[in-house]
Amino acid sequence: MLSRIFRAPASVRLFSTTRVAMVDSKIGRDSFSEKERAQENVYVRKQEEAQLKKLREKLEEQKKTIADLEAEIKNHKEK
Repeated sequence: MLSRIFRAPASVRLFSTTRVAMVDSKIGRDSFSEKERAQENVYVRKQEEAQLKKLREKLEEQKKTIADLEAEIKNHKEK
């Protein structure tokens, strides 16, 4: 008997009226969402550039380490 009282309705209609839901529809496209998307793209591009810069620096360090090790190997072979 209690299970009948606390049971959820059989058909629940879920909907959203937020800006996020409206952006994906053809009707909801506006200049604000396009500007926001452009700003996000600029932010992501800057983050990726910073990551690439760090990776390039690490790569240069690794190349220097490899060159030093190869020189050391060459010195051992000569002895």
